[in-house]
Amino acid sequence: MFRLVSRTVLPLRRAFSVAADELGIVDPNVLGLCSSGRVHEAFKLINSLNSPQSPATYAVLFRACAQLNLLHLGEDLHRCVLLRYPNHPPNIYMDNHLINLYAKCNSLEKAHQLFDKMPERNIVSWTSLISGYAKQGKSIECFSLFANMLTHHRPTEFAYSSVIACCGVEKGKQVHAHALKTRFVANSFVSNALIIMYSNSSELEQAWLIFTDMQFRNIVSWNSMITCLRNQGHWIEAITLFSRLRINSIQFDHTTIIGVVSALCLSSVDEIHNSLRYCFQLHCLTIKTSFDSKIEIATALVKAFSDLGCETSHFYKIFQTTNGVRDIVSWTNMISAFSEREPGKALLIFNRMRAELIPPDCFAFSAVLKACAGLVTERQSSAIHSQMMKYGFESDVTPMNALIHAYARTGSVRSAKRVFDEMNHRDTFSWNSMLKAYALQGRANEAIELFGEMNICPDGATFVALLSACNHAGMVEQGEKIFDRMSSEFGIVPHLDHFACKVDILARSGRIAEADEFISTMPMKPDSVIWKSMLGACRRYGEIGLANRAMEKLKELDPGNSLGYVVMSNMYSSVGVYGLAGKIRNEMNGLGVRKEPGLSWIEVGNEVHEFGSGGERHPEGVEIRGHARRLVRKLKDAGYRAETGICYYDLDEEQREEELLYHSEKLALVFGLMKLVGFEKMMIKINKNIGICVDCHNFMKVSSKVVDKEILIRDSNRFHHFKDGVCSCNDYW
Repeated sequence: MFRLVSRTVLPLRRAFSVAADELGIVDPNVLGLCSSGRVHEAFKLINSLNSPQSPATYAVLFRACAQLNLLHLGEDLHRCVLLRYPNHPPNIYMDNHLINLYAKCNSLEKAHQLFDKMPERNIVSWTSLISGYAKQGKSIECFSLFANMLTHHRPTEFAYSSVIACCGVEKGKQVHAHALKTRFVANSFVSNALIIMYSNSSELEQAWLIFTDMQFRNIVSWNSMITCLRNQGHWIEAITLFSRLRINSIQFDHTTIIGVVSALCLSSVDEIHNSLRYCFQLHCLTIKTSFDSKIEIATALVKAFSDLGCETSHFYKIFQTTNGVRDIVSWTNMISAFSEREPGKALLIFNRMRAELIPPDCFAFSAVLKACAGLVTERQSSAIHSQMMKYGFESDVTPMNALIHAYARTGSVRSAKRVFDEMNHRDTFSWNSMLKAYALQGRANEAIELFGEMNICPDGATFVALLSACNHAGMVEQGEKIFDRMSSEFGIVPHLDHFACKVDILARSGRIAEADEFISTMPMKPDSVIWKSMLGACRRYGEIGLANRAMEKLKELDPGNSLGYVVMSNMYSSVGVYGLAGKIRNEMNGLGVRKEPGLSWIEVGNEVHEFGSGGERHPEGVEIRGHARRLVRKLKDAGYRAETGICYYDLDEEQREEELLYHSEKLALVFGLMKLVGFEKMMIKINKNIGICVDCHNFMKVSSKVVDKEILIRDSNRFHHFKDGVCSCNDYW
């Protein structure tokens, strides 16, 4: 192995190390300046000397310009050589350094012109130009040059690795075959390039075969294989390979850690516990090896801990340990980590980043707008919108798409549509975001009209938005037509999301038997979302038998989900069968399944207030409950009657009404009415983490008329806009 590598490397070294009597001696002053990176000073020194310099001296300067990407200085030096010594004979050594300069500085046209004019070329000339084309991703030219070179020279490992890295798998396999013939496949440079190539083309077995056949593996080999396994979704195998690396006492680097940590993010829901344990172990390892101070590793750890559901306080500490070296990537990653779970904290981090004079880029704006989408009102979205205009991002499609989404999620469809209309360029995500905005509001006609104006090809997400809009508006026939058009007219194969939408469209409209039959004909196994839809429809229409089957399916697919138990318990309670209702609750508690608590949020005076059922956690809970009792008396005079049948406890009528009165969205409404006195025209906006119950829905309808207030509630499914005793959903949700 050593002899083979020596034979391949020495010709290249000789090509760059011609005898001194052919090249002349390098000026020591020029060499010293170039070695310390003071290339401009070296150039001035050359210009001040009247005596001609050796080709070796100029080559040193050209090499320094290439290393520091100083193309303009290199061009000036090249012109200087041509003007001073027009009759100087060509020098292959100096010309090779010139080709290398132009190729590395992305001036391929000049590099190729110089290459074509050379009266004599050696392996370095070809390899430098091939590497330049590979760096630019010009695979056709790179492969063509490599093929032409084979008629003149035997390739080096650098030529092989360059062309393999650039070409696709089809041409790469041809180069692989040639490397096998010349026995260069045993070289680590070539093998590493082949592993990466096969990794990118999803040929994991071939990459693994090359890795296992390598007699000598450096850290790049291990990193390439770990990355290959990660890219193919084999996170456990990536961890196992890293363990082998540690057992073999091979020194890893920061690239290894990043590859392994990012692989953990690929674990499924069932594997998260083990993944989180590995992540903590890797974090400890980075601390022991002092890698934790590297910003890129801290960023990868933050993302992994966030994706795996770790407490935000833990990965926030990791972020804080990078104080003084944080870049825009680490800030953006941190904002993204908080955007869904603690959107208010994400905004604070964004403002802290700006306070440290780090200007946001399009990704930072997109991340913070994702946080704004989780807030109650559009006030913060408007503030970020203003900053985007200030920084000149109004023409950048990515953050503008995020802005449409943020406005839509906070209920401001008008603002979302204004942003959409003002965009100079729209991609598929722009159209889909606007269609989803209409879908959340149940405005199916406007969604279908917008779809008719769509001037680019729709994708699967487009039809999910359209089907959702029809579903929320109760447009069953239109929804069925859109489902059929998706494949027949647009050639899009339906996925689970599309089937779930159609099941929900049928079941929600009362066609439960038809929905059940449709599920049996699906080409793939129905997921938990589909059975949740069936369960919700069965509850609405009192289909206890089918609801039981849906609950059993849901327990199989998502055993930790409380929805099936709660729905069935409530259904039995609604018909007075409290014994079975209690039995289901006991089974649920025995299995350790916990019901997600109903929470609601309202923003008052730039502060978001959270309410749970009963309102005991709020500091003004006693006063709020008193106002709620007074309000419900007014509502009863206007015709409101509590839907006590949905209570699952065997209580008397008064106790049931008391329990219903203290649902979280009702308390949020009462608090808003208490605090917004004098702002009669201001709409009350409330967010809720689960679906609104029928009693709260009726309560809001009557309240909007009695207190003469517009009320907007976003639950887990859609928006409900209450005005003058009517809801925008037309009681269809």
